[in-house]
Amino acid sequence: MNVLIADLDQKFIGDIQHSWSVAGTTLLTCTRESDLMPIVKQNSIDLAFIEVPFLMQENMDMVSFLKESHPGIEVFVLCDDRNWQGAASAITRGANTFLKKPLTISQLETTTQKVRAQLLNKSNNQLMESQVLDGLLGNTPEMRKILKTVYKVAPTNSTVLITGESGSGKEFLANVIHRYSKRAAEPFVAVNCGAIPENLVESELFGSKKGSFTGATADKKGLFESANGGTLFLDEVGELSPATQVKLLRFLQNHEIRRVGDTQPQYLDVRVLAATNRDLQEAMQEGRFREDLYYRLNTFHLLLPPLRERKPALPNLIKYFILKNKDAQGKEIVDLEPAALYALTRYSYPGNIRELENIIEHATVLAEGGVIRLEDLPEGVQECAREQAVAIPHIKGSGAQEGKSIEVSPVEVPGISFESVKPRELPAASEKDSEELLPLEEMERRYILRALSVCKGNRTEVCKRLGISRATLWRKLKELKIIMDGDEK
Repeated sequence: MNVLIADLDQKFIGDIQHSWSVAGTTLLTCTRESDLMPIVKQNSIDLAFIEVPFLMQENMDMVSFLKESHPGIEVFVLCDDRNWQGAASAITRGANTFLKKPLTISQLETTTQKVRAQLLNKSNNQLMESQVLDGLLGNTPEMRKILKTVYKVAPTNSTVLITGESGSGKEFLANVIHRYSKRAAEPFVAVNCGAIPENLVESELFGSKKGSFTGATADKKGLFESANGGTLFLDEVGELSPATQVKLLRFLQNHEIRRVGDTQPQYLDVRVLAATNRDLQEAMQEGRFREDLYYRLNTFHLLLPPLRERKPALPNLIKYFILKNKDAQGKEIVDLEPAALYALTRYSYPGNIRELENIIEHATVLAEGGVIRLEDLPEGVQECAREQAVAIPHIKGSGAQEGKSIEVSPVEVPGISFESVKPRELPAASEKDSEELLPLEEMERRYILRALSVCKGNRTEVCKRLGISRATLWRKLKELKIIMDGDEK
């Protein structure tokens, strides 16, 4: 870890150089203001102790420059009774805190050891999280590029605009950015701009003073104030009215807001992340979205591909939502029937990740015995799988050759044993075979009728032989319109 100490007191710096004893650190020192910028530009810096006179360099705020050029840096300002106000001002621009002089070398070393321990812990946690995220978001070139940008941008205060289809995971990605930022311990406030009535948007976002409008019976804190110190995520930002766009632009320029009906501005330390599934450039051309606001929000632009272009993420997302539903539904899923996994990998997901989550919830509720089967999935998913499963062996260039089995990679997760999909060997198809192909529903109907005949109508024995529950058999009899003696007509 590289540690920078910039102080005009040459004796103090000399003493530090002579006795510095923090293992695993490289010390960089500076006693002249003109020497600071070259040191900062030529070295990677993780921790900086900077005296107030060094805070302005070449008409540039040093704290802001360090934060932008060295993502993840921790900055402590050194001050005395004469210039502590300059140190307090630096905190509003991103410095951690200020340390009042006179200081001992031991105080600087203790602070360094704490910061080093925090950075190591954060680095280890982020490494583990990044491995999880790579799996959840999809190991494709596009997603690797997005995640690389996320890891670089997250520790800064830069605004980020996330675009993509509805349900593609924009809020999830915004939450990742927040968790990887220095604001992770502070609030993450998400708001859907399109869900707030137009006449209430300003008061919801910026708050209101008592009596400012009919119904304002008390002072109200807005969502910006609720997110102070943390991150505000503005979903569907393209739905904001022109008046609200102006107020948002003003905040992004000077970090000040005014409650509705108030005359005094209020400074807030809030990072803004925005998202939309609309084309904001088209909205600008039509005059529905301010051009200056677009460029303020679009410091970094992340375009999320739809789930159908991120198929490598499917197995991990399925595991993630199954585990998520374990607590929500109070049901533990220990296995996923091969046919069900095959169906889930073939479906196109027009509703993206949000639709996948709903599908897994649907299947979890219907699943019996801790196993998700094909019939537990929504009908649309089942139909898609049936159509493609029948067609695959007969489509040239599909990768399925005559006499070969079709395989889907196994899904592995501690506590869950998802088998790979390995249909039985497919015999070579003759013309006669092609003519005799029956719809799957008819084949299923004949198979159940045969099972009932072999078991002489004993439903318990049929369930045992077919490996299904009585509820599943009852549902199948009803779906296939099979009526047995004793059933109601």
